[in-house]
Amino acid sequence: MPDPAPRTRLAPSPTGALHLGNARTFLVNWALARKRGWRILLRVEDLDTPRTREGAAEQAIDDLRYLGLDWDEGPAYQSPLLGTEGPYAAALRRLRDAGHTYPCPATRRDLEAASAPHEGDPHELRYPNLWRPPAPPLPAGVPLAERLIVPPGGVAFVDAVAGPRAFDVGGTVGDFLLWTKAGLPSYQLAVVVDDARQGVTHVVRGNDLLPSTSRQVLLYQRLGLGPPPAWFHLPLVRGEDGRRLAKRHGDTRLASYREAGVPGERVVALLARWSGMPAELAGEAMTAAAFAHAFELRDLPADDVTFTREDHAWLTDAAT
Repeated sequence: MPDPAPRTRLAPSPTGALHLGNARTFLVNWALARKRGWRILLRVEDLDTPRTREGAAEQAIDDLRYLGLDWDEGPAYQSPLLGTEGPYAAALRRLRDAGHTYPCPATRRDLEAASAPHEGDPHELRYPNLWRPPAPPLPAGVPLAERLIVPPGGVAFVDAVAGPRAFDVGGTVGDFLLWTKAGLPSYQLAVVVDDARQGVTHVVRGNDLLPSTSRQVLLYQRLGLGPPPAWFHLPLVRGEDGRRLAKRHGDTRLASYREAGVPGERVVALLARWSGMPAELAGEAMTAAAFAHAFELRDLPADDVTFTREDHAWLTDAAT
């Protein structure tokens, strides 16, 4: 049984370096936990093995420490839990035995020919339920994925930042992936299994994951896991072109600022301004503890934040 104490998780993925947008989310998550008495679990989400970079997990942990963040438990890793006796495979069997899943041989090319990216994510194709039962006989010798049978209509939840929301999972992504052809659990399945078994009661993340929440609510229901966590979806940090912060906006990696000699407290001061604190309160440098003391969720700007060239110059002016 998980410890019943309120718990959140810092969950970096070692598929790339943490940037300033990730930093703002982690810092707010940490501050909420420290103000409200939640325990903090550090969980490294390293299941996306083809994209995992060597040393990226250690770098992410160093980046969090650079900001002044700490945690009460972990780091815990997902990859050792793979295999037929692990919790992800057990959850899939439970769903399969209850008749909630079906095997699917469709390739991405099949999906591209039969569907189109949905509005929320241009890289995610809507699965048109090609192989939902009753379906044609499965081809022999073809790797199979496994999908969840999604009911029609919206799946509602209440977010502490974004308010009441509902997403029509079937209409936007269709019967979504649970298990890949490579024999790995999908992000949606793994995150629900881990949050439930680790007793996570509060999830703080970017609002680009709002649509995923309806999928995860469905999985909580199908797996009989009880109430899902309380959700806090934060506005994103974007570049001056309005797109999510990425390599196209220059080098915004925490590791690069750290290596250039920018103090972590300087980065926290910028993140504080992005989190609704007046410049005179954030100052030229701010510790994570001072941020947690001053931060109020109600002051968080409702709109996405823009990272500018002036922000970059302000940070690097403090390089030692």
